Amino acid sequence: MEKNVLQHIDHIATWPVISFVIFFLFFVCLLWWAFSADKKYIKKMSELPLEEDQPTSTVKNQSV
Repeated sequence: MEKNVLQHIDHIATWPVISFVIFFLFFVCLLWWAFSADKKYIKKMSELPLEEDQPTSTVKNQSV
C-alpha cells in the first residue's frame, strides 16, 4: 500500500530533481565564496576562538 501512495502524486519525479538543483547551487555558491573570500578574514575568523584578549564573562554568585 505504501508503495502506491507516491505513484499517484502528479509530477512526483520532479521533486528530487528540484532538491538536487537547490543543493548543487548552494554547494557551488559555497565553494565560490570559500575560494574568493578574503584570506585575512578567513585567518581572523579561524584564530578568533583562540584569542585571550577579550575577558570572558563570569557568573556572579548571588546570595539569597
